[in-house]
Amino acid sequence: MKEPTLYRIIRRPLGAIFKAIYKPVIIGKRFIPENGRIILAGNHTHFMDCISVAASTKRVVHFLGKSELLEPPLKRYFEPFGLIPVHRDRKDKAALASAIEVLEDDKVIGIFPEGKVKLKSEAQYTITPFKFGAVKMAHQTGTKIVPFSITGKYKFFRKSIKIQFFEPVTVSDNLEETNNLLMDIVAHGITENPVFVEKK
Repeated sequence: MKEPTLYRIIRRPLGAIFKAIYKPVIIGKRFIPENGRIILAGNHTHFMDCISVAASTKRVVHFLGKSELLEPPLKRYFEPFGLIPVHRDRKDKAALASAIEVLEDDKVIGIFPEGKVKLKSEAQYTITPFKFGAVKMAHQTGTKIVPFSITGKYKFFRKSIKIQFFEPVTVSDNLEETNNLLMDIVAHGITENPVFVEKK
């Protein structure tokens, strides 16, 4: 599978601009392998989270996102980046099949198992139950999952965002158990450093 051309062209300059503006603190990026299939899975706080994850690695990350992003007029902006559309109103087998195809080609999948950006009315440092898409595709392809947590708020020219990656998780035959483990790791990452995330 050929990587999205536009993504490859603008990845470095966009990442440099993002880092200059938001000054993200990135921890544990060594857990993202330089080659081979891998799934990056974590909490979802803001539409900028995709860029936070993408800016943390030199590899092209194929994200799963809501299908509305690939409908006009947004399609022209998101399609060139290899986004895999997910229809959230049903169990989208086509999205799962597309993600599995990417993994079988030893590429990277990025996914937010909560399935949506956290609402302002929801507690910032909690997570909603993870959907099973990440562990299902990992189990079917023998892929490990690198959990990550994103904390803070996107503020200009200050270290207000932290993204932390954790050791890869191997998916067992008990998908529910692995999914709960994944949630626990991400939840711990969200709450482990409240001094940082609360900093003005």
